[in-house]
Amino acid sequence: MNSTNKIEIAQDGSISDFSKTFTINNEDHTLGNALRYMIMKNPNVVFCGYTIPHPSEAKVNFKIQTDQSITALEVLEKGLLDLQEVCKHVLTTFDNAVQDYQPMQV
Repeated sequence: MNSTNKIEIAQDGSISDFSKTFTINNEDHTLGNALRYMIMKNPNVVFCGYTIPHPSEAKVNFKIQTDQSITALEVLEKGLLDLQEVCKHVLTTFDNAVQDYQPMQV
């Protein structure tokens, strides 16, 4: 396994495109739990879970299983994009609140 890649498809014995395990390198529970939440909101997902193999390893193993109407890779990509949009919204909301607050401090 080449740890320079951010995301890898783990060799878990599954040959189905609808059930895959992905390894996300240099991440922890912060991304793992948020991404799991976003993926589970997808109605085509049957199962999504993640594990941290060991506390000293900075990687997350993600298992995604779908109802076979969409591939596990497509679900992962959509989950990452959805999470990115949520983060952008939170950042914009925070920036707007700071801008609204600053004039009150003068």
